[in-house]
Amino acid sequence: MGKTIVITGAGAGLGKALAHRFVSEGETVILLGRTLSKVQSVADAIGGGAMAVECDVASPDSVRAAFAAIARKHPKIDVLVNNAGIYEPFTIAEATDRQIDSIIAINLKGPIYCCRSAIPMMEKGGHIINVGSESIAVPFVMLALYQCSKAGLEQFSQQLEAELEESGIRVTLVRAGPMHDEGKDRPNWDRDAAMRFHMGCAKNGLDMRVRPVSHSASVTGVFRAVIDLPPDVRVSHVSVGARKA
Repeated sequence: MGKTIVITGAGAGLGKALAHRFVSEGETVILLGRTLSKVQSVADAIGGGAMAVECDVASPDSVRAAFAAIARKHPKIDVLVNNAGIYEPFTIAEATDRQIDSIIAINLKGPIYCCRSAIPMMEKGGHIINVGSESIAVPFVMLALYQCSKAGLEQFSQQLEAELEESGIRVTLVRAGPMHDEGKDRPNWDRDAAMRFHMGCAKNGLDMRVRPVSHSASVTGVFRAVIDLPPDVRVSHVSVGARKA
């Protein structure tokens, strides 16, 4: 029997690639995204009964409403993939309220809100996968808050795993590297900040022009393998990066 899998940030990139793969393999997939028309378009293209639900993970009320809508059609969830995330280069001294609030809300509070709503809908054998970032171990510049939010997600995942041990629900953190996909919008960064970001990274030995980037679809096998683990196996942390093909 197929699994019911909820994916946040499913309108593009990794979330979209995961939705395509899981539906093609017979799973029931619920796509969450801030813009309903965007995730609905993806769900329609995928077919297979994929369900699109509007959800702003930064809003606890939006998350509650989204999971209530899911529960009306799918009372039991087998897998939650907390994939939604944003990043933008800026220095703390220059950061706007919006930049600070949105990065912490979407990257850290969002997965927490989603876990809180999903856990009561999960049973023994359920699985929560939180998507982290290699940035916390790489000398990027001007990403302090993004790195902080992803480091916090790793600590949250570790503590949640211990909390859910007795319930039989597994938790895995996937620390992911850079990815691209044809339907993903280019980041709308401030041009000056983007230039300083690239120059600062180069000074630290990171030439962003030649650094390898993997395709979103190429990474989906890692998630498939994690979900298909035997019940007596635990994988708490996986790191997946890009390499030159």
